[in-house]
Amino acid sequence: MAELLTVWWVWIAFALALGLVEVLAPGYIFLGFALGALATGAIVGLVMPALATPLGLPALLAIFATLSLLAWILLRMVFRKQSSGARRVLHDIND
Repeated sequence: MAELLTVWWVWIAFALALGLVEVLAPGYIFLGFALGALATGAIVGLVMPALATPLGLPALLAIFATLSLLAWILLRMVFRKQSSGARRVLHDIND
């Protein structure tokens, strides 16, 4: 199982699966994890394909956790700025 996580397309497939879960259960919970898995797949595939095996499973999971946390914080900052469109009515029109 640990050798399977050193292949880049496994991380991309995991990102797609998490994206699908996000579509089915909206709330921007799994989107950060999906972006973290996508970035981890890009790192394993492009930046360090030869270093993925020597790094081992704990290092890859630490990279995934760090990137997921950064993606989640970024998404919180982006979606916090958006207004829900609700407005507060402080007086009644019949008064």
